[in-house]
Amino acid sequence: MKTRCYIIVWFFFTSFVVAQNSVALFLKPSDTLNKKRLKTIVLSEAALGTGTLIALNQVWYADYPRSNFHFINDNAEWLQMDKAGHIFSSYHLGSFGAQALRWSGCDRKSQLIYGSTLGLAFMTTVEVFDGYSANWGASMGDVVANVSGTALFVSQELLWQEQRIVPKFSFHTTTYASQRPEVLGSSIQEQILKDYNGQTYWLSGNIYSFVKGTKFPKWLNIALGYGAEGMITGNDKFVDTISSYENKRYRQFYLSLDVDLTKIETKSHFVKTILTIFNTIKIPAPAFEIKGNGGSKMHLIYF
Repeated sequence: MKTRCYIIVWFFFTSFVVAQNSVALFLKPSDTLNKKRLKTIVLSEAALGTGTLIALNQVWYADYPRSNFHFINDNAEWLQMDKAGHIFSSYHLGSFGAQALRWSGCDRKSQLIYGSTLGLAFMTTVEVFDGYSANWGASMGDVVANVSGTALFVSQELLWQEQRIVPKFSFHTTTYASQRPEVLGSSIQEQILKDYNGQTYWLSGNIYSFVKGTKFPKWLNIALGYGAEGMITGNDKFVDTISSYENKRYRQFYLSLDVDLTKIETKSHFVKTILTIFNTIKIPAPAFEIKGNGGSKMHLIYF
């Protein structure tokens, strides 16, 4: 009986090791251009992007009237939290595009020209959709934010050949969503995307990258955060008809510590991939908050 158990355990152990090694080999970037991988990337991105845009059109735009292409000025809305989201999205989509081309063995120039602009191209397409919707409109503020996110990635690659400052995201639930769930979200999944009161966007800078040769841990970051609170509508035009919370809208500025997960040393390409994905999220940590309406607060743990 024991022998049979040992055989079963050994079988599953060896199967796991083989599978893990296969995944690791697959995730390892190619030293030279791998045309098969490049073709896979192009087809996958085209299919995924097209599918996402079709789904977005059905979920977000299909039930609203169309119009001629037009611009709107929404720069004053939501205390610019939506613009911070555009910077975050375009940066990480561009980073994903560049890393995908690196995995296929493309040269660095191609990674920057074709990969890092993936986020800008996708976000610009969404902006065009907005421009043809009667309920919305294309926003130059959004366009500037999209370009800024892409520029943040490309400029660091050109200047330092590495990403020393990474935009990150954190979220906590708030009481504001219950005031207008149709706008701020009725479920936790919707609130993460829609409730700007609970969102915080960070610029997380790696200390060691700026002072190499020192005794600072290579993974230690210092993070500057931006948030806002008291927002039931995009602006303050409907204070009395919506909620008294609107009178309390204010900006929030944070200082905190963070971890650059990509600086954690590992030989596993699978682990590296997982760490890279989760490096978009700011870890919970103590944070000092400065309120835009006056005062400050120390958070033992903030997320």
